[in-house]
Amino acid sequence: MISTWSEWKRYPRAGRGDNIEAPITPGLYEVRIASTGALHSFEAVDNVAQALAQLPVGSKSWFGRRETSSLPDLEYRTCATSSKSDAKAAAERMIGRRETYMNGAA
Repeated sequence: MISTWSEWKRYPRAGRGDNIEAPITPGLYEVRIASTGALHSFEAVDNVAQALAQLPVGSKSWFGRRETSSLPDLEYRTCATSSKSDAKAAAERMIGRRETYMNGAA
């Protein structure tokens, strides 16, 4: 079973003190570049909150700190499911719809 998508939220940056608000259940996440709406990441996972927290969102300096000036301003949304298999099925449907749309638009 698939629930509905959350609202778009700003992806936390180091130093801002923000937190990721996401379910600790299986589901989907989508991350986009806020200024353009371009897709950054999309995946079906076992634990949405953990996957978002581990998402590589920029380059690192030699000292291990993220260079905040080179990070794009990102937004994310989540969708909880009852199992990872439901999340994968929903992701495949979404990818199929996007491909159909892009083929029709081209």
